[in-house]
Amino acid sequence: MKVRVMIWAVAPEGRPGAVEETYHQISEALVGTPGLLGNHLMRSIHDPSRFVVVSEWTNMSDFVAWEQDARHKPTTSPLRSFHDPERRPVIYEEVAAYGEAGPLHERADSLKETAP
Repeated sequence: MKVRVMIWAVAPEGRPGAVEETYHQISEALVGTPGLLGNHLMRSIHDPSRFVVVSEWTNMSDFVAWEQDARHKPTTSPLRSFHDPERRPVIYEEVAAYGEAGPLHERADSLKETAP
């Protein structure tokens, strides 16, 4: 199952573009990372200084392999200084998804016929 990792960031006073600039720098370096399907930088509508980076991975083992790789920390360290102290990074595993035409993949617990 796909995995999404969310990391919250806050732009420092006087440098409103710092998080966005850092996000682009890191994302360009991550292009081609095995298992990484992509990532998004989201800005809060209510507080434009607050952001969340959402990355999507093919599965947990690909994410863990990248996280344990020696290149992980040097590549992502520029964003660490912007981490939101009020929010911890979180990892979620996709259990269901719908798109325009309905379910994006079959349910793991597909409806089974049961005898009356």
